[in-house]
Amino acid sequence: MTHPGQYRICSFGTGSRASAFALALAFAFALAARTPAQGQTFRILHAFSGTEGEAPNAGLTLGGDGTFYGTASEGGLYGNGTVFELTERSSGWILLPIYSFKNDYDGANPLSPVTFGPDGSLYGTTIGYYDGQGTLFNLKPLATPPPSPLTPWQFTLLHTFTGVNGDGDQPLYGPLMFDRAGNIYGTTQFGGGSNDFGTVWEASPNGSGWTESVLARFTLPSNGPYSNVVMDNAGNLYGTTGTGSAIFKLSRNGSGWTSTILHTFTGRDGSLAYGGLVKDQAGNLYGGTADGGTNGCGVVYELSPSGSGWTFHVLYDFACPGEGIVGELTLDAAGNLYGVRYSGGADGNGMLFKMTPSNGSWTFTDLADFTNAAGRFAFGSVIFDASGNIYGTTESGGLYGYGTVWEFTP
Repeated sequence: MTHPGQYRICSFGTGSRASAFALALAFAFALAARTPAQGQTFRILHAFSGTEGEAPNAGLTLGGDGTFYGTASEGGLYGNGTVFELTERSSGWILLPIYSFKNDYDGANPLSPVTFGPDGSLYGTTIGYYDGQGTLFNLKPLATPPPSPLTPWQFTLLHTFTGVNGDGDQPLYGPLMFDRAGNIYGTTQFGGGSNDFGTVWEASPNGSGWTESVLARFTLPSNGPYSNVVMDNAGNLYGTTGTGSAIFKLSRNGSGWTSTILHTFTGRDGSLAYGGLVKDQAGNLYGGTADGGTNGCGVVYELSPSGSGWTFHVLYDFACPGEGIVGELTLDAAGNLYGVRYSGGADGNGMLFKMTPSNGSWTFTDLADFTNAAGRFAFGSVIFDASGNIYGTTESGGLYGYGTVWEFTP
């Protein structure tokens, strides 16, 4: 595993990838055989070949027309990653890149998913920009029909991060968050101050562009946010730090923000909280860790408001060997939690799981174990369609070894 914080930015030549693009498209709609998982169905919708992207670390985003959108952290025409769309046709599922990053002004190596903004277009981040500081960008379809399905969407650079002693360096995992006013919130793993320990930032539309500001700069020991933040009804922000392994809250304080640590992981209750949080209607926060717990291989946890404080509970300890959760959990309408474990499971390649609440306790169900052929090592969160089918990505494995998009049908 290339651990968060040790991400490797690769450089590839462009000629061989561009010339092989037609071959990749020939396989774009090929479907893997269905494999049963406890009476249910798991199948591969796309295996990445490298030319249209490789190593999709982030989860998917579903559009209103049933099209999925996502990012691949490497590969594409220039080897620096892509944004792609995945559409179901009568012949199967077709994946096409809608933008390939050049590592020019646009950035490189997107590790976060794309997010629909209030205007219906896509927003996202990259970790790279020449020396790896990262960018905030917008993508929208061309105003007129493109001459080719391979014509890239319109790219707009919204912000370039400036690194140490600036506004942050390397926005990593988790979706961007919009508030009701259309402001964007996110985090960076590094930068923001002389200690280089990361930031929480806000980008606000200003008419002709965007204004970015830092809301919080992290210090030891609660340093290094890897995922993004969630907001409650009062406008408070909540998130996690991976290296410092803490859960934090940011509250508005006049014109500024006040940071409060709600929980610091001890190791026995989890460690390396790379994944972000999901919030239910009661204000409870749920997440997972990649390490720690009773077995030392990660946990699923709940943090609940309790009077003037918060109460922390470990809901599940993952068995070893393997690593726990890197991304966010997903909450359905019935209050069940879904997620993907990075490694472990029957074949050591990770698993898709479900957790069901019942009378104050939780039941853990292994829905599907990943195999190398189906894809291995899942980073991002999962997503549901209107029929309750579950979709996600794997970082590697599959037909070409560069990762997959998969579907699980209950």
